[in-house]
Amino acid sequence: MKNKIYFVTGISTEVGKTIASAIITEALEADYWKPIQAGELDNSDTKKVKNYITNKTSQFHDNSYSLKSPMSPHAAAEIDNTTIDLKKIIAPKTKNNLVIEGAGGLLVPLNNTSTIVNLIRPNYKVIVVSRHYLGSINHTLLTINLLKEKGLDVSILFSGNEHKTTEDIITKMTNVPIIGRINEEPYFDKNVVKEYAETLKPQLLKL
Repeated sequence: MKNKIYFVTGISTEVGKTIASAIITEALEADYWKPIQAGELDNSDTKKVKNYITNKTSQFHDNSYSLKSPMSPHAAAEIDNTTIDLKKIIAPKTKNNLVIEGAGGLLVPLNNTSTIVNLIRPNYKVIVVSRHYLGSINHTLLTINLLKEKGLDVSILFSGNEHKTTEDIITKMTNVPIIGRINEEPYFDKNVVKEYAETLKPQLLKL
């Protein structure tokens, strides 16, 4: 069976992409790769995900760009006197499934001409993390519509406390697969991540 590549993006920043990426990585015993890390280099998203994983199969691949400032990648790169070159962002070679975590939303700039969406290849399965807040319906629909326009395979993973009216209209208007939900937990650790991985695995395997 051909290995799959899953690209995890969000409708905005701070919506739960890293926890979602850890759960998906654990569920599929996949490899993990964050192409661009901006800020928190001592406690990067790769380190966070690695600390949540219990399976022995997952490998963690180095960032293509590790930028010092917690800002939009294009701005963080400028501070580091560099320019992000998409030709240097090459997915790691692996015989395993691969989970790729984006940065912020799809239109976060990488340089003067490219955004996060330009990292997504036609064969990727895109998982959109959607979290309820005022404006999140608009952000979710815009995100899904852009991915659909590009002909990409897209599904939604809800994050945070349930908000039925928001989720119902998103489900109806996007008509894409809903993987499930990651609730607002008091904390996340290896055990909590493993429980979610087991719960969401059947839906993830259908993608």
